[in-house]
Amino acid sequence: MASTDQTHATAATFRSAVERWDVAAIAELLAPEIVFHSPVTFHPFLGRETVAKLLTLVGQTFENFRYTDELQSDGAHALIFRASIEGKELEGIDLLRVDEDGLIADFTVMLRPLSGLVPFAQAMGEKAAQAGVQSTRA
Repeated sequence: MASTDQTHATAATFRSAVERWDVAAIAELLAPEIVFHSPVTFHPFLGRETVAKLLTLVGQTFENFRYTDELQSDGAHALIFRASIEGKELEGIDLLRVDEDGLIADFTVMLRPLSGLVPFAQAMGEKAAQAGVQSTRA
């Protein structure tokens, strides 16, 4: 597990890359064996390539995405965000856990409310299927 300083530095670099929408820089921060927990699927997505593709699709789906706050604890860093889809406002958390190499090894996304999560899940399901991106169990 990474130190608190290392976790904070990785989270800050990740936030900056997302805000610039630099997909290559985002992918470089993902551990090769990253585990991504989606708010939409029970089973996680695994691996840098899969998660980078998934995050690219998320970036194409959210409208007006912006980080609004951060929380930090030992071994984890939460980036709080707001976005919209189809005129419905969403609030969410990107929970990042960093490995000893300073890479994001575990990434959990939580979204609310359900009225925004449903259209997001539908849009992402279609895009992920078209892109061939699957969780550990389809």
